Amino acid sequence: MMLLIKLFLAHLIGDFVFQTKKSIKQKERLKLKSPVLYIHIAIHFVLLSLILWDISLWPIILTITISHFIIDVLKLKFQKKKTKRLWFFLDQLFHIIMIFVAYFLFTDNSLEVSTIFTETNVLLLTCVLFLTQPVSIIMMTIFSKWNIEKLTTGNESLKDAGRYIGMLERLLVFIFIISDHWEAVGFLITAKSVFRFGDLKESKHRKLTEYILIGTLISFGIAILTGLLFLYLT
Repeated sequence: MMLLIKLFLAHLIGDFVFQTKKSIKQKERLKLKSPVLYIHIAIHFVLLSLILWDISLWPIILTITISHFIIDVLKLKFQKKKTKRLWFFLDQLFHIIMIFVAYFLFTDNSLEVSTIFTETNVLLLTCVLFLTQPVSIIMMTIFSKWNIEKLTTGNESLKDAGRYIGMLERLLVFIFIISDHWEAVGFLITAKSVFRFGDLKESKHRKLTEYILIGTLISFGIAILTGLLFLYLT
């Protein structure tokens, strides 16, 4: 496990510490002609070598270094202005996957599917997925009887901000409950009340206040019930 942690450490330092906005822009502009690209790959190679400090692990070092170069080249080739955010996450995902591949390929550790897809893990994954998009759709259906756009005229929020906030708060509540930290749920409710209802009090918008209050209680209630169900079944 320590070896895997070291591999992630080298990746974090190479991709997020030793890269600047200026160097990233130069790579995007010059692509394969950019010397920064090759310096970046060399930095990853050096970091892996120094952090691992074991010549017997050279297959892991070479695999990660070469795959890092290929992934970065693919990103530079296919990334467009409108897809930069998507390619950022895809780039990191592919790097992480290759770290795992190199780790399990060149060490004695084996990854068994049966140890991952246990009954508890599958239930946990199901609960987490349920608390994201499915619950958001359920709540949208519940609140479809009210015209939220009319209530928020002149006080619009960021696009989809409410949906993402709801997902995050439900996941946090779920985590707090299954880890037996009920006091954190109360703190989260209080924090949200301070930020949301303070502004609503100033605007004296009673209908919007009621709308948000109902949504908060339903969102927290579903997360709490899901957490209790998870604890009961496990």
